[in-house]
Amino acid sequence: MAELFSPITRQVSREKFDAGTQNLKDIRLKDVEDCLIYDRLGVSFPFKNLYQDSKSVIIFVRNFLCYSCKEYVEDLSKVPREALEEAGIRLVVIGQSSHQHIEPFCLLTGYSHEMYVDPKRTIYLKLGMKIEETFTDSALTSPHVKSGLFMGQIKSIWRAMTSPAFDFQGDLHQQGGAMIVGPGSQVHFFHCDMNRLDHMPINWLLELAGVKQTFDFNNKPKIIHV
Repeated sequence: MAELFSPITRQVSREKFDAGTQNLKDIRLKDVEDCLIYDRLGVSFPFKNLYQDSKSVIIFVRNFLCYSCKEYVEDLSKVPREALEEAGIRLVVIGQSSHQHIEPFCLLTGYSHEMYVDPKRTIYLKLGMKIEETFTDSALTSPHVKSGLFMGQIKSIWRAMTSPAFDFQGDLHQQGGAMIVGPGSQVHFFHCDMNRLDHMPINWLLELAGVKQTFDFNNKPKIIHV
């Protein structure tokens, strides 16, 4: 059983994610290592600082108003810090808004791990993340998105209208992705989201990175038989 949870350096071949899973030889990490990202205070530092000294799971989200990204990050917030520390993993979310939106988004989602922004989308574009959405029959659901399309978009519009700074908190056409990288410049896994529902399942992504626990992201109340 120990081999089941050993760190995996390979591409994922499950059908749902084939289209977005990249050949690791095509990932030019040197092109982005010196690109600047910003923390919630607007302080900048090179992207490579996230993975030079440790293995990192880095998740790029579409925009902070996107309902599917909000619900995905809400589930990321449920990952215990202790499980990440035990595996020696950093969990990082990167958005593409201005840095002023980081703190409100963390408060909204309950997310307490690392979060930064790439406001010019430099890293997104250099890594080849998709523009516009491509839907396939095998990518119509996400285990982390609880809202339907209509209600989800209504929630996004309402948050935009009630936000202190009325903007879309990122390019609406930009898709996200996920990567496992480090320590150093070794890329273990890279996936470009094809659409808003094409997030990597969190348990699967963490298992690939070497986390030995799995977590329950089901919001439904549990029935306990006495």
